[in-house]
Amino acid sequence: MRFLIVRTEIRTAADADIAAAWAGGGRLRDETSTPEPRRQVVHAEDRDAALLLARALSAVGAVRTGRHRVKVLPIEESAPGHPYRWDGG
Repeated sequence: MRFLIVRTEIRTAADADIAAAWAGGGRLRDETSTPEPRRQVVHAEDRDAALLLARALSAVGAVRTGRHRVKVLPIEESAPGHPYRWDGG
């Protein structure tokens, strides 16, 4: 399985937004609708390589001071077959 290692900026949240999310039981951040801005993206072919790269990116000063974060995301393999065929055959 392939992996995507992403270093992103952490969006700041106002105290009122945090309190509203906490009181309403909602989410403060929804990565599916508004993802954090990406600063660096790296691909890895296996989990061990992905974790090694994530550890290296975690040594960046902005990550260590809490301004950026590192995420390791699995990438699903596409279905076998020709990538440009639309007729199912």
